[in-house]
Formats: sequence, C-alpha cells, structure tokens
Amino acid sequence: MPGPKRPGGPGGHGGPGGPKAPAKPKNTKQTFKRLFGYLKASKGLLFVVFIFVAVSSLAGIVGTYFLKGITDDYLIPLIGSELTFEVLAPLAKVLIFLACIYICGALSSYAYSRIMLQISQKTMNTIRRDLFNHLQDLPIKFFDTHTHGELMSRFTNDVDTLRECISQSFIQLISSAVTVIGTFSMMIYLSPILTLLVILVLVFAFMVIKFLGKRSAKYFREQQKCIGEVNGYVEEYIEGQKVVKVFCHESKTKSDFDALNQRLRHAATNANTYASILMPIMGNLSYINYAAVATVGSLLILAVPQASFFAITVGSLFSFLTYTRQFFQPLTQISQQFNNILLALAGAERIFEIIDTPVEADDGYVTLVNAKKNADGSISECEERTGMWAWKHPHHDGTLTYTEWKGDVRFHNVTFSYDGKKDVLKDVSLYAMPGQKIAFVGSTGAGKTTITNLINRFYDVDNGKITYDGINIKKIKKSELRRSMAMVLQDTHLFTGTVRDNIAYGRLDATDEEIVAAAKLANADSFITRLPDGYNTMITGDGANLSQGQRQLLSIARAAVADPPVLILDEATSSIDTRTERLIEKGMDKLMEGRTVFVIAHRLSTVRNSDAIMVLENGEIIERGSHDDLIAKQGKYYQLYTGQFELE
Repeated sequence: MPGPKRPGGPGGHGGPGGPKAPAKPKNTKQTFKRLFGYLKASKGLLFVVFIFVAVSSLAGIVGTYFLKGITDDYLIPLIGSELTFEVLAPLAKVLIFLACIYICGALSSYAYSRIMLQISQKTMNTIRRDLFNHLQDLPIKFFDTHTHGELMSRFTNDVDTLRECISQSFIQLISSAVTVIGTFSMMIYLSPILTLLVILVLVFAFMVIKFLGKRSAKYFREQQKCIGEVNGYVEEYIEGQKVVKVFCHESKTKSDFDALNQRLRHAATNANTYASILMPIMGNLSYINYAAVATVGSLLILAVPQASFFAITVGSLFSFLTYTRQFFQPLTQISQQFNNILLALAGAERIFEIIDTPVEADDGYVTLVNAKKNADGSISECEERTGMWAWKHPHHDGTLTYTEWKGDVRFHNVTFSYDGKKDVLKDVSLYAMPGQKIAFVGSTGAGKTTITNLINRFYDVDNGKITYDGINIKKIKKSELRRSMAMVLQDTHLFTGTVRDNIAYGRLDATDEEIVAAAKLANADSFITRLPDGYNTMITGDGANLSQGQRQLLSIARAAVADPPVLILDEATSSIDTRTERLIEKGMDKLMEGRTVFVIAHRLSTVRNSDAIMVLENGEIIERGSHDDLIAKQGKYYQLYTGQFELE
C-alpha cells in the first residue's frame, strides 16, 4: 500500500492535477460565447428573467423617486394642517401605490431567482452529462496522463463555481448594473451639482475597490490552493494510515499537516480580512457621502432661489439622499461579482478543455454478429442467439463476408512506444491459435502488460500489425473487439452495487443461473453464500468489505460470465493465497477450456501448463517454448524459475 504523498507531488491535490483555484480565463470572449450556447436552450426563460430583473431594479429606482412627490406635494403641505380623512386620503392612495411598486419589485426578485436556479441546474446537468459522456470516449492514454483528482475537480470545483455564477453572480451583475445606471441617471436629473459631489467620492471608492479587490482575489486563490493541499493530504493520510503507523511516521505526518494548516490559516486570514473590510469601508464612505450631500443639499435649499438652475426642493433632497445610499452597494457587488464571473469562466474553460479533447479514434468497420452455419458450410448472420459468432466484414463493392469467431490472435513484427521516443516493444512477433494458453513472463517493465493493451486497442501499434482471426484489428470496431475479450486485471475494481450486479457487469443480460454458474466456476460461490445477503450483498468503497482475494475471485467470475473466446489474465491470481489458487485451478481450467488465453504472471507456478511461454526482456522476446523446453535450455526462464523456488 502506498504511503501518503506530499501535496504538490504527483497525485496530490495541491499538485498539477489537484483541485486548485482557477486562473483567469485565457479566452474570455470565446468561453462566454460557448457557455451562452448552453444557455440558449433556455433563451425563452432568460428573456423572462431579464424582464423580471429590469422590473425589480426599476421598482427600487421609481419607488425612491416617488419620495420626492410625497414629500413636496403631500407631507410639507400637511405641516400645521388639521389631519382629517379628506386630507390624508390622497396621501394614503399614493403610499398604497408606492407599496404596490415595492411588492412588484420583491416578487420580481423572487421570480428571477427561482427561474435562474432552474436554468443553472438544467445547464449544469447538460454540461456534466456532456463532460461525463465525453470522458467515456477518450482513449486510455488520456487517463494515463491525467490524475483522478484533476478530472474530479472538473465535476466538483469547476462545475460548482459555474453553477453559482449562472444562478447568482451573472444576474446580480446585471441587476446591479441596471440599478447603478438608473440611480445615477435619476441623481443627475434631480441635482447635477450634488451628483458631482457623489462622483468625487466615487473616484476615491473605485481606488479603494481596486486596491482591496486585487489583494483579496490574490489571497482567495491562494486559500483555494491551500484548501486543496490540506484536503489532499488528509485524504492520502486516511488511505495510507497503515503505512504511516507501520513506519511510525505519526509525528512527521502531524508536523507536515501543521505546516499546511498554517499556510491555509495565513491565506484565509488575509483573504477574508481584505474581503471583510471592503464592505465596512464602502459603508463608511457612503455615510460620509450621505452627510456631505445632506449638508450641501440643505445649503442649496436655504441659499439658492427656487428659480435657479441649482435649486433643489426638500423632496428632491430626500430622494437624492436615498439614491446615494442605493448607489454604493451595487458598485461593491459589481466588483465582487465580476471577479466571481471571471473565475467561473476560467472553470468553464477547464471543462471545455476536456470536452474538446479528441475522442478515441475508431475507423473500424468489422462488427461481431450472431451467426449460424448453413448446410453448404457457409456462415450467415442470424438474429437469434445461437452461441456462434462471426465477424461481419463489409467490402467496398457492397458485398459482405463472414469469418467465424475463433480467437486466433497474432502479432506481426510489432513495434510500439508510449511516448514516441523509447520503444517498449521491439519487432515482436507471436501467435496464439484458438484454444492455446500463452504466458508472458519477465521482469517489471519488460512489456508484458503492453502486449495486452495492444490486443485491446487501448493503444495502436506504431509499426507492424495485429490480426484477430486473420483480420487486422484496426479494421474491427473497438467496441466489438473488446466485447470479444475478457480481462482479469491485477488491480480489481468493483462498482457500488450488489455482488450479483458486479458479476453481471461482464454481460448485462446474464441470467441469475449464469451468474451463479460463473461464480462457482471461479470458486467464488462458497464465500458469496456466506455473506450477509448472499448475492444481494451491497458492495461499497470498491469492495472495502471484502478481502483482496475475494475481490479478485469476483473479477474472475465477471470474466467467466462474459463467456468470451479470448481471455486475458494480468496477474489474475496475484492476490489469492496458494490454497485458494489450487482450489480454483480446476475452475480456471474450465474457464480457459476452448479459449485463447494470454497470461501474465510473476508466480511462475501458474504458467507451467501453458502451451507456450514467452520470456520478455527490454521489449523483446528472448525465449519461447513450453515449460519443459525452457527449463532444458537453462536460460533466463530457468534462472527465474529456479530463483523463485530458492526464495520459496
């Protein structure tokens, strides 16, 4: 079991592949345009949202302007008058009308918030679906070069940031912009000279927003990175706690965590300090501005004749003062939301980067079909499941030929490199006739697993070719090719679901009887029936409630139920003890009977009965033959074999 990695290293959440705060988007215009393409599916609702946003923002602006008329036309004339029903009735009507305006604004705010929530969830559902579906079509090479944390961050951090942007930030930005523009226009209309005073304070406010916003964004990005590092370290410690305890590294682990935690504390303190003082500073500036406007406005009322251009009424001053209070809050929101939108667009860019990754190329056209043998010995396609399969090969002239599916696999002078620089396989030629068991042995890195990767077309050969029943596998559709094979890997993976579901993963239409038969074949039935719910026992956490050997037995049962003509066993019994291995030998022999089998094994006792054993070294086959032949040669295989028994 690997020990916990240091964050920042390969696989650590703080490293190149871990979740981190996204940088600003590289192409904001293109990313926004593409995101809007997803939103176009809800363009009708978006139009309704914009109407509600406009109504909500304008309701506040219009309602504030009504204060001018209420003050000048109703309240001031009432000073010193007797308050009767006839006198108060007109004022009551205006107040009721004003209340209706504010109610309309509040209802509009609620309406657009609810609608945007639906739009954002629908859009995120589509983006997540496109992202996940695209991942299914990407080549194995892509997953070999991207860590799990890096890919998971697209579904978690990036998607969640984008959801918040669509449901909140984007609309709040528009609402704030409408409010600022409308409020500023009304302020100019009410008093240009008081508006000039507001602009002076506004210039200073912009300088404060720029200063604090820049530093706040810097530390928030650092905080997100530190959160990723802390989470990654904790996750890896939990996974590798046995290794930590075995080597007594508790103290070192604590000190490393303390260092990471201190970095997070420092970044979070600074980030939230700058973010927290922005609103109080803006609030105090608004109070200063309010006091200055009230003072200058009062002087204008007292000193400037009403006929003058600079004249202002008490009602106008009352409305203007309310506008000044409304003016600064949206400005602060615009600054905050604009930064959030940029970060969300950067997240969207990371998502689209995955979606734009070229899918696994597949130019194959040969498919696998149910077949039957005719009286004249020819093969034809059959709709019913006959137990016989054939390769359906269309030709350019429109004719079809059928080749019986037997499992004849051959390598013809195959050379392959993962990176285009170092050859992992060098001019390898081999054959496996139907029903033969071929074993590959050799030191780590010799190229054994690479051969199985090429058979499945997880990678395509650089030079040479591989044929399957005489057909170049590049002509066979990848899905059909892989359907004709089953693999049992050293690292087993079980999915969340019942034991029955995990065995049936090999063939989804398998009956209960076939599932039980496959389990018995793999000698898994005995332990399955002892589980709390038997075949209906739930498996979670990749089979954490099972032993490694039991998990591997289920993996073998999964391959058995697939019933393929070609079987690949990559260290399939490496996690099974010797006693269990002997118990399933007969079952494995039945599973391999009549099939072409490729076996990769370090435990050489498992390959003794192979029809041919290939010894690989540095990407080349240096020895081949049966067990007895290779022992007689006393070459590399003899050294490996006798060395193992010396160890035992």
